[in-house]
Amino acid sequence: MMIETERLILREWKLSDISSMVEGLNNFDTSKNLTVPFPYTKEHAESFINKHLKNDENNYYFAIVLKDTNKVIGGTSLEIKTDINKNKGGIWLNNKYHGKGLGTEVWIARAKFAFETLNLNELENGFFEHNEISWKMQQKLGYKIVGKTINYCPALNREVVEIITNLKKEEFYNSINN
Repeated sequence: MMIETERLILREWKLSDISSMVEGLNNFDTSKNLTVPFPYTKEHAESFINKHLKNDENNYYFAIVLKDTNKVIGGTSLEIKTDINKNKGGIWLNNKYHGKGLGTEVWIARAKFAFETLNLNELENGFFEHNEISWKMQQKLGYKIVGKTINYCPALNREVVEIITNLKKEEFYNSINN
């Protein structure tokens, strides 16, 4: 399975992506916003990729690949929890690729995949309260804050407040069409 945008390809993970994954996640500024360990090692990447080599109808894990260089620069996911009617996902980008609009391009592609291909009506996401960049990007796409929870951040070695956000299909299309 593959999703293509103007500058990116979202595709299933491959074992050959390990070094790019380590390069991106073995960065404190990235890992402090995620639930991944720091330092992030080859063993962590290998374990994750082996677990997520193939997507299924409820779990979609994509490597984010720059078209022009064929380099993996991040990852994104979408998990469908039909038993509790929750559709969650996330994204991370190698810090070298921040500030270029690539994250927004991924968020839009993932939302369109969820709403158009999977026929979902809403998505749940979140961000650690210290990650204002994520919140600003989510706001641009129509996400609304719906709650808070406590999550453990291994890189910070402590619990942090995670702000839970929700995106309804109609709010997403209103936001990208205006």
